[in-house]
Formats: sequence, C-alpha cells, structure tokens
Amino acid sequence: MATYIGPKSRKSRRVGAKLFPKDDRIFTKRNFPPGMHLQRRRRLSGFAQQLLEKQKAKWMYGIFEKQFRRYYREAMKKSGETGVVLMQLLETRLDNVVYRLGLAQTRPQARQLVSHGFFNVNGKKVNIPSFALKPGDLVSVIPKKLESKFFQTQKSILANYQPPVWLELNIKDFGGKVIAVPQAGDLEQLVNPQLIIEHYSR
Repeated sequence: MATYIGPKSRKSRRVGAKLFPKDDRIFTKRNFPPGMHLQRRRRLSGFAQQLLEKQKAKWMYGIFEKQFRRYYREAMKKSGETGVVLMQLLETRLDNVVYRLGLAQTRPQARQLVSHGFFNVNGKKVNIPSFALKPGDLVSVIPKKLESKFFQTQKSILANYQPPVWLELNIKDFGGKVIAVPQAGDLEQLVNPQLIIEHYSR
C-alpha cells in the first residue's frame, strides 16, 4: 500500500481547510493552493466539490480509498442518515478515539501508538488502528508504557484538556471511555458527509 510521506500541510492547502493541528502557521504564510506558481482557487464543479470532501475525510482520518469505500458500504447497510453514520464509523475508530481523548497530539501519532501496541481495550491489548469501539468500551495505556517520556509529558497537557461530550477522560488512569455514539452535532465539522455520499452514489 502506498504511503504519503510528504508535508501534510500541502494536503490542507490543496483542499483549502486546516486538516491537521499544526496547520495554523502554514496557512498564515501560504493561504493558497500548492504549486510552482501562485495559484488562485477556482470555482469547483459539483463533482469536484464531492471529490474534495471525500479527499478531506480520507486525509484527515488517514484512510486509503479501498478502506474508505468499505466504510461507505457499511454505512449504507445501517439505519439512519448515511452521511452521519459514515462519520460515526470514522470517529469511533480506536486511533481517532485515542486522539480525541488527548492521549496523542495528532491522528497520525495516535495511529502509530496503537500500531506499536500502547493501548488496551477493555483490558486486552489491541494494535489495530481501525478497531471499532462502541459505547461502554474502555481505552487505557498499557501500564508499562506509561513510563515512556512521551506519556509523562502528555500527562501535564491532559490536565487542561476537555474531550468531546461522547467520551469520558480518566486522567488518573490515563485512559477513557466511550459513553455514547457521537451525534450529528458532535462530528467533525470540516467535512460535509452528504457530498461524500453523493459522490459514491453517482
């Protein structure tokens, strides 16, 4: 599977949205699309807007096309508004929950920590970033991993961190709990899921 190793800010500039936590600085300096020459943002067709929204979601959550299409198909099978269900599936991935709980500073960092076996789910080690969580699931750092310098630094950051309403953070135990499925108002506002559904429905 191909992996993008270039600057993430380039993707944010391409779609004209701050997809990653450290994008503020780059948008202050270069609030225009990437390219050899200064480019202006052009008016997009309906198809281009739909494609752009899909790209936003894929890049933001670190998912490739094949996996993203699987999420779309799964959302189509579930009851409820398909776009909202799609975003719920993305938000309840283990790597995203780790990020939302403040146990990692970015989604890519959360994905790496999960892949390297830093977390338990309901007391059992899970190293699959796409692992789907549900209400009641407990996420915690494996005790021996707490000795790492990263988590010692992160602990001071968590003291002033407020997670989304659908998550409960336990600073003392360095973990958290999924207390509900995120509702429409709790989901990532940078992405318009309806345009993604329209793109795949063409």
